[in-house]
Amino acid sequence: MTTLAQFLPQHLQQHNIAVELGSVLETVVAACTDISGKVRLGALSGVLGMAGTGNVQGEDQKKLDVIANDILIHALKENTQVAGLASEEEDTFVAAHTDGKYLVLFDPLDGSSNIDVNISVGTIFSILAKPQGELATESFLQKGKNQVAAGYVLYGPQTQLVFTLKHGVFVFTLNEQNEFVLTQENPQVPAATKEFAINMSNQRHWLAPMQQYIAELLAGETGVRGKNYNMRWVASMVAEIHRILMRGGVFMYPQDTRDLSKPGKLRLMYEANPMSLILTQAGGAASNALEAMLDIEPNGLHQRVAVVMGSAEEVEYVNKLHQTA
Repeated sequence: MTTLAQFLPQHLQQHNIAVELGSVLETVVAACTDISGKVRLGALSGVLGMAGTGNVQGEDQKKLDVIANDILIHALKENTQVAGLASEEEDTFVAAHTDGKYLVLFDPLDGSSNIDVNISVGTIFSILAKPQGELATESFLQKGKNQVAAGYVLYGPQTQLVFTLKHGVFVFTLNEQNEFVLTQENPQVPAATKEFAINMSNQRHWLAPMQQYIAELLAGETGVRGKNYNMRWVASMVAEIHRILMRGGVFMYPQDTRDLSKPGKLRLMYEANPMSLILTQAGGAASNALEAMLDIEPNGLHQRVAVVMGSAEEVEYVNKLHQTA
């Protein structure tokens, strides 16, 4: 068995990756190990239920949202390689060390609406190199393709760490000694799939190309796609993307007509970009239905975006429907 502590130095050396980046990754993983313990105990440790506060998105926070956010901020501020960090739960960025080389963005607990009913949730993170000059919001506003690392920790039946340093994707599972052990190397997302994930309750609000796409999938083998599709919906992006990484599929959270000033619900910097880097490293694809996700120029820390990601054939098909509409 290869632990993360054994794997990481070899991987960094093999691909000429700075050890300082490895240090930042290790800090994130250590914080997530702590969060995993809180999630696992749930009601036994009094962490379930509402916190009675709201975040910058205007969303009510769960107790575990706040706890996970605090754990990550505290851990990252202790690492001298971290210049600054940004959380989905914070109004603005948090400065750390003036001489730090890296910026960390994270969603501390994705899928938190599932916490109280014991369904998989997770932490998503993105690491960027800090640009020259004084730390500012603009320091974080880099295209997704500029990420130097991205990953997530899935708190499910097993706690699993999935990350990329842009040289493949690696899956680790937390053992009884609280060590992450390598359990899969370079999973590949099949190009073709018969599985899709979308919140069908919003169907009446979707734009016409997405309406058409889902109608074609639902028509099954008698329709233009010529095959039957199954639908899945967990309402936890980490869980959805992990399933797609393991066996293929396409995950969508599209723009809809309820508020055309909002291009989507999910956040570019904390959710869409890191997940897109992981999936593209594993042979998948990701877009906002019009352009590649990793090429989008960010305009704000909490920017929202439409999301289509997973098996390449389906993502490309959705892109084509939107681009020709």
